[in-house]
Amino acid sequence: MGKERSKGTRGENLVVEALNRAGFVHAERRALNGINDKGDITGIPGWVFEVKFHDSYAGKLSGWVEEAEQERVNAKADYGVVWHRRKGKGSAEDWFVTMSGKQFLEMLKEIQND
Repeated sequence: MGKERSKGTRGENLVVEALNRAGFVHAERRALNGINDKGDITGIPGWVFEVKFHDSYAGKLSGWVEEAEQERVNAKADYGVVWHRRKGKGSAEDWFVTMSGKQFLEMLKEIQND
């Protein structure tokens, strides 16, 4: 396994562990799907998680959000987010989660209607 893939796997495992600690016990890493990628984490219906384990994301974030959106479409999910590492923070709970404004507004509407 290459260095980048190994870092990616480590990041995905940290996010799964954070989700599990939060009570999402069915969250797990998703097997690679090639061109029809459906994100890195599965087990939470309606959600796609794209995990990025990078020290810097300057200039990359918009592409990552577009990637999460395509994976959301592929997975027929309601929401797609990028869960990305914060330099110097070892716990995924301290990282950032980014989504498009459109996705955020849809989520807010759903919460408000509950």
